[in-house]
Amino acid sequence: MNNRPAKDQSAPGPMILFSLMASALLCFAGCRPPKAETILRDFKTPPPHMLHEIKQLNLTPAQPGLRERSPIDPNTPAPFQIEITLEQARAIALENNLDLKAQLISPAIAAERVTEEEAKFEAALFSNLSYSRTDTPTSTTLTGSKVDSSNMNLGVNMPMTTGGTLTFNVADYRVKTNNIFSTLDPAYSSGASVSLSQPLLRNAGTRANTYAIRLAAYDRSITDAGTKLEVIKVIAAVDRLYWQLYAARKELDVRRGEYELAKAQLAQARRFVNQGERAQVEITRAEAGVAQRLEAIILAENTLRDTQRDIKRALNKTDLDMKTATAVIPATEPNPIRYELKQDDLVRTAIEGRMEMLELELRIAQDVSTLDYAKNQALPLATMDYTYNLNGLGGTREKAYDLLYDNRFQDHRFGLQLLVPLGNQAAKSRIKQALYTKRQRLATKESRAATIELEVLNAIDQLEANWQRVLAARQRTILDGRLYEAEKRQYEIGTRTTTDVLLAQTNFADAQSAEIRALAEYQIALVDLAYATGTVLGSAKIRWEPIIPNSPND
Repeated sequence: MNNRPAKDQSAPGPMILFSLMASALLCFAGCRPPKAETILRDFKTPPPHMLHEIKQLNLTPAQPGLRERSPIDPNTPAPFQIEITLEQARAIALENNLDLKAQLISPAIAAERVTEEEAKFEAALFSNLSYSRTDTPTSTTLTGSKVDSSNMNLGVNMPMTTGGTLTFNVADYRVKTNNIFSTLDPAYSSGASVSLSQPLLRNAGTRANTYAIRLAAYDRSITDAGTKLEVIKVIAAVDRLYWQLYAARKELDVRRGEYELAKAQLAQARRFVNQGERAQVEITRAEAGVAQRLEAIILAENTLRDTQRDIKRALNKTDLDMKTATAVIPATEPNPIRYELKQDDLVRTAIEGRMEMLELELRIAQDVSTLDYAKNQALPLATMDYTYNLNGLGGTREKAYDLLYDNRFQDHRFGLQLLVPLGNQAAKSRIKQALYTKRQRLATKESRAATIELEVLNAIDQLEANWQRVLAARQRTILDGRLYEAEKRQYEIGTRTTTDVLLAQTNFADAQSAEIRALAEYQIALVDLAYATGTVLGSAKIRWEPIIPNSPND
């Protein structure tokens, strides 16, 4: 036996060490978890009145003098005006729309998710370094009591798309001991190994191991489809607002013209009354007509302001804020052309081009991949392991590596592991879920195709009806204009009253308004038809690109 030093009486005994360890465990076990107040100390609770009390709206009554103010001259132009074409409105909206800006970042995020999944097959460099020094009493001289050892290895771990893992490893060992029978002291040993671990059933094959990449790639395409749909929505919304603004501005022009005609009628009535050719009531009738036209102007101006505010919000231009008084003047005029609409071709174009249908196709492709993956996960787990190792040994590190280089000592290890679930109900349930989801998506696809077909057919009918409205409104405008001129001539010779003239004038103005609305709604119906088919109007092509934000290091 080896000689050991005498026991130090001042060293703590085993019972003392055990007591200290037990006390430490009890203190650890007795520690209470932090309270919620400590965890949420940075969270500021809103005051109770902000959450539970509803304030009333306090309005200040207008000053008495304001009520006597005369109404604003209806012909007063806006202090600032800006003319804008339909193409310019589209370009500004696509550049400045806040919702679209947020949506354009999504494709970049989706692309990075694909890269993240692909990076799972990147090789990894690993290394371990350890040193130990032991001094253990022994009962025989065949082993040493003091051992110094160091261990270092360096290798590369390479995941493969087949599901296996290929590992290259180089190891270096050094052992020094006081064993009297040790031939080499210190002893150096070296090793180089190549190992392969490959699943044979579950998780085997490229398709099973690239499942996450395919899902991420489909998600990226779905995001691109959603972004394209958002671009189409922005363009369609701006087009609709543009023609609504056109109609509102033309409506105001009609009502201002009607107001001027009413004032001219009032002036003519006063001349006739002053000349004694008409009764005094004619002036009263004419004044009532002027007042009615003034109210129509006020309503038209309010509609125009609301519509201008809507289009300013859509454009989101820095110098065209919603609070500015700048008037937006549409520079593009309607071009009512009748088109030959082929229902079958338009429906086919819609089903092939609508992003909602493309999204469903991609979702179904995801379901197919999920179903295949679920079937793979239901297989037994069988893994094959193989290791090839070269060994070297020597009294020095150089001799150990020389022996390793000579390739005289080799190891071969082969293993096979098998795990078969009994029942495997969870995997079977996942297969059924994937199958049901796929069937549900297919049913949704048929339903959505029917909905798209209905939208296209309705848009075609609406476009045709609006074309007929344009023709009818134009004919009505011509006839009511002639009738107004006839009533005015009859009034001048004394066979008609001011009421008759004003009524004809109102009918003429209403006919003009109806024609304007029919023209604008025909243009909007074209926009709706293009949107229903997943396209946009115009000859210029529109191409969007994702917004890639600057990285934190940029």
